[in-house]
Amino acid sequence: MGENDKSTLERIHLAAKREFLSKGFKSASLRNIVKSAGVTTGAFYGYYDSKEALFEALVGKQHDTMLKVYCEAQENFARLPKEEQPKHMGDVSGACMREMLLYAYDNLEEFKLILCCSEGTRFENMIDKMVEVEIKGTHDYQEVLKQLGRPSPKLDSRLEHILITGMFKAFFELIIHEMPLCDAENYLSELREFYTAGWLKIMGQ
Repeated sequence: MGENDKSTLERIHLAAKREFLSKGFKSASLRNIVKSAGVTTGAFYGYYDSKEALFEALVGKQHDTMLKVYCEAQENFARLPKEEQPKHMGDVSGACMREMLLYAYDNLEEFKLILCCSEGTRFENMIDKMVEVEIKGTHDYQEVLKQLGRPSPKLDSRLEHILITGMFKAFFELIIHEMPLCDAENYLSELREFYTAGWLKIMGQ
């Protein structure tokens, strides 16, 4: 890509971020983006074939990386010997959430787009996808506890979904409100302690 192409693409991306952050994906105007970027509609279509493709280019990598980090942490925990899982539950999840927080702060605009402005795209369900993974991980962990002779009570599926969704929404509130990173890290630590204690209580551990 030549310097002129790079400059044009950068202008399109900057204009698109402003438009999407201001109006959200559904209400954003491609005409406004093109005008603000100072390019013709024809020039825009030389890069992207739709508003959806443009939004994908802005946040696709960040969305997929966040999900990958989270899923890999779940998989790494599941690979631990069964006897080791109970004592490492908080450590693994804590390290994962901190990694996710730091990554989000390194890509703050992109995650503001995903979390606040992505209705109508594949990205609007990111939290729901993470909830599904967490629910499966919770059930797998309950099976491990059963095998260790420490069975936990069966969880009401509706309550389980509410609690896990609330946990992720609380986490992403740190990013949405753009609080100073040092504060966000402290709040994350307190959130972890709160939810860990709650889950241990519910699971009878």
